[in-house]
Amino acid sequence: MRVRFLGLGLTLVAAGLATQAWAGPSHAPRPVVVELFTSQGCSDCPPADHIVTELARRKDVIALSFPITYWDMLGWKDTLATDGNTKRQKAYARTMKRSGIYTPQMIIDGRLDVVGNQREHVLAAVNLRTTEAAHEEAVEIRLDTVGGRVEITIPAARTKAKQYATIWVMRTQSQAGVKVDRGENRNHQLVYTNVVRDLQRAGEWTGEAMKIDLPVSSATAKHEDGIVVILQAEDYGRVIGAAALRVPKDSRVAAPR
Repeated sequence: MRVRFLGLGLTLVAAGLATQAWAGPSHAPRPVVVELFTSQGCSDCPPADHIVTELARRKDVIALSFPITYWDMLGWKDTLATDGNTKRQKAYARTMKRSGIYTPQMIIDGRLDVVGNQREHVLAAVNLRTTEAAHEEAVEIRLDTVGGRVEITIPAARTKAKQYATIWVMRTQSQAGVKVDRGENRNHQLVYTNVVRDLQRAGEWTGEAMKIDLPVSSATAKHEDGIVVILQAEDYGRVIGAAALRVPKDSRVAAPR
């Protein structure tokens, strides 16, 4: 069976995969997902942006930048911000029962909320989740390129109990530099790492093995050169699987990160 997600150009392949069993923990634990909600109009954000760049060098972390829109009122319109990123942060606030949203905010593995420019607290939270994740069952998402498409493979759950998780597909820009002419960061050159330029809900995983095909051409449009897939319990809950793939603009062949 194939179901096409028109908004994403995705193809879901479900039939014939049910016999594939989840293999359990691998030798390398799944990467911990760090999401920074940031803004070019926020004077407290540049140190947090630097921390994301630092974390992105770690093989056990997928570090992402989510520029948001609500500080545009301060005199500078964030050139990378999207409504989708802002909605994601607001959804986390509702899920975590927070009274409001702020920048710079880091959400770590969908579980921890940390002020993004407090480096020691951020690293402590990331290291805590890295240690915990090594002892947790995880869904090992695999990303490959097949015939000009990125193939997302999600294996079956180990247990027979009903599973539910949201599949998020993010198209990212590995590096972005912005000269800010107005607002709190006036005359500053800001650098961003793994900027989420497009965010889509690609469907649901219910514990059965499945594949999703994503055209490489979609991932290399505009400034995007990477794909991140996150499997997240109950839309905005704990992360149970994640994978990232770098797609060079000058090549049709994707290279794993």
